[in-house]
Amino acid sequence: MKGLCIDPLNNFSEYWKQPELSLTDFRERIIRRFLPFPKLMVSSASSRKCFATVSAVVAEVEENKTFDSERAGLVVKELRKSFNSGRTKSYEWRMLQLNNVARMLDEKEKDIIEALYKDLSKPELETYIAEISTLKSSCQEALEGLKHWMIPEKVKTSISTYPSSAEIVSEPLGVVLVISTWNFPFLLSLDPVIGAISAGNAVVLKPSEIAPATSSLLSKLVEEYLDSSVVKVIEGAIPETSALLEQKWDKILYTGSARVGRIVMAAAAKHLTPVILELGGKSPAVVASDVNLQVAVRRIIAGKWALNNGQACIAVDYIITTKDFAPKLIEALKSELEQFFGNDPMNSKDISRIVSSTQFTRLAKLLEEDKVSDKIVLGGQMDENQSKMAPTILLDVPEDTQIMNEEIFGPFMPIVTVEKIEGSFDVINSRPKPLAAYLFTNNEQLKKSFVENISSGGMLINDTVLHVAVASLPFGGVGESGMGSYHGKFSFDGFSHKKSVLYRSFSGDSTLRYPPYTPEKLKLLKAVISGNIFNIIMALIGW
Repeated sequence: MKGLCIDPLNNFSEYWKQPELSLTDFRERIIRRFLPFPKLMVSSASSRKCFATVSAVVAEVEENKTFDSERAGLVVKELRKSFNSGRTKSYEWRMLQLNNVARMLDEKEKDIIEALYKDLSKPELETYIAEISTLKSSCQEALEGLKHWMIPEKVKTSISTYPSSAEIVSEPLGVVLVISTWNFPFLLSLDPVIGAISAGNAVVLKPSEIAPATSSLLSKLVEEYLDSSVVKVIEGAIPETSALLEQKWDKILYTGSARVGRIVMAAAAKHLTPVILELGGKSPAVVASDVNLQVAVRRIIAGKWALNNGQACIAVDYIITTKDFAPKLIEALKSELEQFFGNDPMNSKDISRIVSSTQFTRLAKLLEEDKVSDKIVLGGQMDENQSKMAPTILLDVPEDTQIMNEEIFGPFMPIVTVEKIEGSFDVINSRPKPLAAYLFTNNEQLKKSFVENISSGGMLINDTVLHVAVASLPFGGVGESGMGSYHGKFSFDGFSHKKSVLYRSFSGDSTLRYPPYTPEKLKLLKAVISGNIFNIIMALIGW
């Protein structure tokens, strides 16, 4: 019996040393090796020892299957081989994948809602509006527009190339990497993937490990619904991300913090890889005194606490208003917050929790700073066990505090007061350019001045965050809030190379461009380039 037990294990190394062999396949091969020996399955000391040996081998396999740079390189090599086969370039393949994404969103809606609740306690309505519905719209936009997007764009040519025609051809970049984030982990993972697929690329998606339930679900669903030889999900944390960043990609899209964005950009620079960086910043909301106060306040709440409890890159980070109007604004915020989340927001089912203990600790330190804690006018409650924080409003926090110098990314809302509303421009422009800027006013001149004088990734007048739902508007940052953009056709363009193509025939071959160069040729060439018909005629007859 002992001999029979050891014999099936003799050549296991031939299996686990094959990098393309998955752990599931390995286990299946172990079982198949034991099938000829049914007596091994009985309860005996020998059989237990045998299976202990198997367990040890499996553990060794798992250790040797660590996702390092070598394995990352194999993934990229496999994807590049699939891309080079040409099948991702066809309209039919792209449409099939997009239709599969749409089908997945319909069939797995319940699973998506459950995963997001596990990760963030995100309310079902918020999940549907902010993640599922937005993805469905993005997918539908691509399905409806793809045929038109793929058609080469005809452009004019100049007289210097006559006779000729020209066009701009959108071609896929190749193999691209999408590194997602945790706050909207489903939307911000699949929305860029939709754009990459639409453009005909092979894709690796690296979801955030901070939202593990969503990451696991994405891995399962992508393999189930999409072409797994061209679209892959790599789960993991910093080691896996680092291994991926060591590879040569044709484009990288990263969503997250500016700190990590710098790391991604530095890694990309080694291979001259272009990047789209969706970062963040301190997005302000300027509130003038001429507004419909109730509507304005509700929309601010929707763009802060009803948006993943402030854990969003486009959430309102702070409010600027006049000293005279601030008391009215604060009272209105208090009243509407109570309407939305009740007397005890800590027990509200309609507000998300803080995603992790690390983020909870970071936010708590912002509020506990000496110059900050006494500026709280509403809220401040925390429950570390439930990872819950209440909506919190602060008034005139000193500028040299940490909360006023870094993106809050949580439920705290400082209110900055100025003498005149126009003074808000100086406050905003003294900081790095934000990802979004919001203005509430009925004053047309103030609106015009705000648009002209404030630089931000996106801008919205008299509302918050809804600009990202308009597919015809690009979504992206400027300066420290990011570079590049996507959404709708901008996603297709972001993952495409715009190739210039000029067509000429063999007729109309002018001798002007060829030696020997003469004064007459120079005169005629100048006339042709000027486009003046009279000068061309004069040059041709020697005048």
